[in-house]
Amino acid sequence: MTNILHLKLKDHTYPIYVGKDILHQIGEYLIKEFIPSKVLVVNDASIIERYTPIVKDSLAEQGLDVNSLVIPSGEESKSLNQFSRILDTLIENQFDRNSIVIALGGGVVGDLAGFASAVYMRGIPFIQIPTTLQAQVDASVGGKTAINHTKGKNLIGAFHQPKLVLIDVNTLESLPEMDLRAGLIEVIKMGVIRDEPLFKLVEEHLDDIIALDEKILVEMITQACAGKAEIVSKDEKESRLRMVLNYGHTFGHALEAITEYKKYRHGEAIAIGMNCAARLAVNLDIFTESDFQRQNTLLKHAKLPGTVPKEISSEQLCTAMYHDKKVIDSTMRLILPTRIGEVVIRNDIPESMIKDAIIQCY
Repeated sequence: MTNILHLKLKDHTYPIYVGKDILHQIGEYLIKEFIPSKVLVVNDASIIERYTPIVKDSLAEQGLDVNSLVIPSGEESKSLNQFSRILDTLIENQFDRNSIVIALGGGVVGDLAGFASAVYMRGIPFIQIPTTLQAQVDASVGGKTAINHTKGKNLIGAFHQPKLVLIDVNTLESLPEMDLRAGLIEVIKMGVIRDEPLFKLVEEHLDDIIALDEKILVEMITQACAGKAEIVSKDEKESRLRMVLNYGHTFGHALEAITEYKKYRHGEAIAIGMNCAARLAVNLDIFTESDFQRQNTLLKHAKLPGTVPKEISSEQLCTAMYHDKKVIDSTMRLILPTRIGEVVIRNDIPESMIKDAIIQCY
């Protein structure tokens, strides 16, 4: 069974396929949307032997001209250097505006390939085939593409929507368990910000999810993608509503930048950030202690961190947060929960209260 969602935007609508054993159908799905002159598959080094041949064979069956480029695994690859490698490959192989780029891998590859396709010849089409849970439920949907800067995460990028997204839950079989757990944070986040039933599904089926129960995975991923698609369809360029998807990310991105993207998986940093944001909300009397504990308990059961490392001071973390792209006119906008399933956007929080919440999360 394959679920098909449609993300509807003002000028563009695209399908999101969620199912099991559907990777080999990418060629068929592609030509329904677009017949390219050339295809570049940008893939993560960790999955090149397992999934790249399936994708290339499917594309070749449709008579498509296919090239590929391997990107080293890890957050360090979301760099100007790897970005330039993609552009060099497109130029050297004479890709034109009727060509397409396919991102095959996790969020790093998706962001890199998406950003390169956004700027090459002022924009060519691309496709997302996410193979990690984090990318499947978050990074691949919505059109955000970017690379990192030493001063902050995702500071260089563009909004560039894909032609389609294909999510095959079978690709999670090759994912290390801790990467699966880290990716789960984006599902838990979606549950906190707008979907208490999704949060409850993770609470009740965590063991099944970790055991890669295909039925539960398809249900969970479809529900998470549907929630994000609804938000993006109402606010594509993050003018207001879409900001809620950044719950925990201002704290988490700062933590990643301070540790030079080497200490934490993205989901682990966001888990800590969510607890900081939730603690701040409790201190503001807009979130109950019991709901904080419900979130914290689920993070613990998922074996995700919830505390700030003591070697990072509240001053250091707070300072790094001001480099976040959501800071406007030196005003920090934070996404804070009011209950499981609802959040608010606040830009009036004193720095002293932010630091106090960080200290309480050591």
